[in-house]
Amino acid sequence: MKKIANRRKFVRSALIVGAGLGFLKSSAASLFGSGSLSERKRIGIIGLDTSHCPAFTKLINSGSLGAAYTKYKVVAAYPTKGSADFPASIERLAGFTKQMKDMGIEIIASEEDLLKKVDLILLESVDGRVHFEQAMAVLKAGKPMFIDKPISSSLAPAIAIFEASKKYKTPVFSSSDIRFVPDTQAILQEKTIGNVLGADTYSPFTEAPGHPELFFYGIHGVELLISVMGTGCKEVVRLSSKGNDIVIGIWDDGRIGTVRRIPPGGKSSVGGSVFGVNGISPVRDDTYDALVIKILDFFQTGISPVKPEETLEILAFMEAADKSKRNGGVPVSIQSIMQEAKQKAKDYASIVNS
Repeated sequence: MKKIANRRKFVRSALIVGAGLGFLKSSAASLFGSGSLSERKRIGIIGLDTSHCPAFTKLINSGSLGAAYTKYKVVAAYPTKGSADFPASIERLAGFTKQMKDMGIEIIASEEDLLKKVDLILLESVDGRVHFEQAMAVLKAGKPMFIDKPISSSLAPAIAIFEASKKYKTPVFSSSDIRFVPDTQAILQEKTIGNVLGADTYSPFTEAPGHPELFFYGIHGVELLISVMGTGCKEVVRLSSKGNDIVIGIWDDGRIGTVRRIPPGGKSSVGGSVFGVNGISPVRDDTYDALVIKILDFFQTGISPVKPEETLEILAFMEAADKSKRNGGVPVSIQSIMQEAKQKAKDYASIVNS
């Protein structure tokens, strides 16, 4: 679905101010910038069971994102043990670990040892169930962190992660790449269709152990929907029939947005149509460039480009959709999901405060 080979498209010109072409030289000195490695921003990766690990590492370490980002370098990674009951994790762990090692990345035996060697963290474990525990060690160590989607396997631990971020004064953010692709950004900046009146998005839904169904990969469609519509969804309804699904969200101001599951046998893709006062705009998935740039900007500033409240509403939307399906398509309020999750989040308080 991603076209990594084409990643050097016009995203750079839209997002990198003043980045020239003179820095693209073959020498190691050019790649690593003028400072020594100890003066650079060392990035470590936790979890090597996703293709994002080699893809993000190639983008960051190649210097292709622009002169402003050459001070960052992925230097080490802790593979973890993977999740034995999750084929997408355990069956890919060895292969991606080898790819990273072949790229010159130091493979570390524990998260504790990794944290001693790096300044910044990409938490990439594909299984959201392990994110809370892994994130807590990072937050307590004071290392700014990007957590790949989904931020957790349910809403409650995500609430606890953000609470821990505040407590330990360590910034964190999580996002799908679809939020930052050029089509989406043009809509958000009101350069194409003006104020958004509604949107229909689509993505695969893939079942994963211990996660509401939309968390893989339905989160892309949901994140796109809430990105362009904004927060304020009050109610969710999910209709299902033999693998076909459509999730309908109703916003506080009366607008309606939908997320459609790619039907069985259909081509896997992510995108949508957004309806505005001045026109209708398609959104197409793109490369990882824009997301990785946002991650590096976040590492520089400590300011998340996505508010925690929005990330939490995305998870609440997906949990509401799951509950609606279980109950035969009845409407489920976002508020009720949030209230339940806040109660469950109290179970994590002892770990956050330990």
